[in-house]
Amino acid sequence: MAESGVPFDLGSNRVYFGDNLPILQEMPSAVVPLIYVDPPFNTGKAQQRTQIRTVRDEAGDRTGFKGRRYRTEKIASRAFHDDFDDYLAFLEPRLVEAHRILTPNGSLYFHIDYREVHYCKLLLDDIFGRENFLNDIIWAYDYGGRTKKKWPPKHDNILFYAKNADDYIFNTDAVDRIPYMAPGLVGPEKAARGKLPTDTWWHSIVGTNSKERTGYPTQKPVALLKRIIQASSRPGDIVLDFFAGSGTIGEAAWALGRHFILIDDNEEAMQVMAKRFTEMDVQFIGFDPRPYRAVVRQAEHVRSGPR
Repeated sequence: MAESGVPFDLGSNRVYFGDNLPILQEMPSAVVPLIYVDPPFNTGKAQQRTQIRTVRDEAGDRTGFKGRRYRTEKIASRAFHDDFDDYLAFLEPRLVEAHRILTPNGSLYFHIDYREVHYCKLLLDDIFGRENFLNDIIWAYDYGGRTKKKWPPKHDNILFYAKNADDYIFNTDAVDRIPYMAPGLVGPEKAARGKLPTDTWWHSIVGTNSKERTGYPTQKPVALLKRIIQASSRPGDIVLDFFAGSGTIGEAAWALGRHFILIDDNEEAMQVMAKRFTEMDVQFIGFDPRPYRAVVRQAEHVRSGPR
């Protein structure tokens, strides 16, 4: 049973609204082959997480589906000071649960920035075992402003761990190939086929004018997450992201024939995912997506005109 009282259905797509730790603790062991997480980065500032719910109330403070009124209720609020010690203490129990939930041949991709990657690797080495560390993937994006006080930081790190380095899923043939940087050196046949990506991935961020753009500030490109899913899962598998944000991993999993379980405690993330998954068969737990899906359908009707 999940914290919400809803049994886990590993054959369906689900989005949970709430603190990820108690939800993870209720998940069965050894059931998910792939976990990707993009936790909040350590900013040195106080981080506040407030969980709310909406309840039908004619005198409520917001209007929802078909003009119905809803009242907002604050369920819980938690905060941690986002600095070195508190940040790792926040992450550790969640990563311990992630290790338990992974199948014996499963793997974790942990997305973090250059300031925290070294500390997080030591934590993950302790939980997964240093021998199960496979890659430090560099996502280089070369976009945005450039400082003149040092070399401009234009990359994130993605730490790749197997639960068991002697037995894990890695489908090299399923990964989309990329062009050679010097195709004249490899011959026409290899140049036409392209090459397997290395541990340095050049890919732009989601631009302000991109069709992918949801407006969520930490949104990641679908193509980036598709590469991870292609390599480290199989069709029909479950992909878990317990810092789901805008839900990009769900969209990528859906496109590749996988199931997904997403968790986030940010209402803005829930609203974005409700709109993003309008045409998908997705169950939301602890959050009503209908008011936000109605907005999408109304906008589509306006664009398409009367029929």
